[in-house]
Amino acid sequence: MFVRNAADASTSSPLHSLRELGLNTASNPIISLNEFTYKKGNEIYGEKEPADYVYQVKLGAVRSYKLLSDGRRQIGAFHLVGDIFGLENGSEHRFTTEAIVDTTVRLVTRRSLELVAKGDAMVARNLLSMTTSNLQHAEDHMLLLGRKTSLERVAAFLIEMDRRLTAAGIMALPMSRRDIADYLGLTLETVSRALSRLHELGVLGFIGNNQRQIVLLDRQQLASLDLQN
Repeated sequence: MFVRNAADASTSSPLHSLRELGLNTASNPIISLNEFTYKKGNEIYGEKEPADYVYQVKLGAVRSYKLLSDGRRQIGAFHLVGDIFGLENGSEHRFTTEAIVDTTVRLVTRRSLELVAKGDAMVARNLLSMTTSNLQHAEDHMLLLGRKTSLERVAAFLIEMDRRLTAAGIMALPMSRRDIADYLGLTLETVSRALSRLHELGVLGFIGNNQRQIVLLDRQQLASLDLQN
């Protein structure tokens, strides 16, 4: 098995139910499911490497990105706990992925999923749904990058993270402001100014010195802000 920069492999049994990946299945087959832990900043797989495995975040968070011709980094997606990533239409990965923080992922071979899908229509529908969702996210992200104002982009990002991350009223962001900037196609300074502006408007509050824990105080205002600078 080719796994890049894995700091530690799980010693537990690799045999698991497919439902442990969160996939609906009629047959619930037993599959080989390995776990690996990656240190913060370590690469999980690279762009154009063979897409032989499908991954799920068990702990931590992962970013998918491309390096543009001018050297800038464009983040295409953040994968959070429970998210499945690395499922490609073609034979190669289209993005590079890295652990944002110390992260544990589950790996299953793409081939084993495809074999199960041949005999289990429910799994086949799940895989199709995931592929469709990935395409939908790519389209939504493209529209996000086309928004006119930085404030609109940051607001849209916060709405997305609120839906995916918020627990007990607190949004704990695993990613840095640099990551957010590279996801939104903005500079670090612009993201910081936008967050400060939202704080001034009473839309959000910060917890802690690093300001990665956010409390949304006015979701209605955030959602309605076709924001004016």
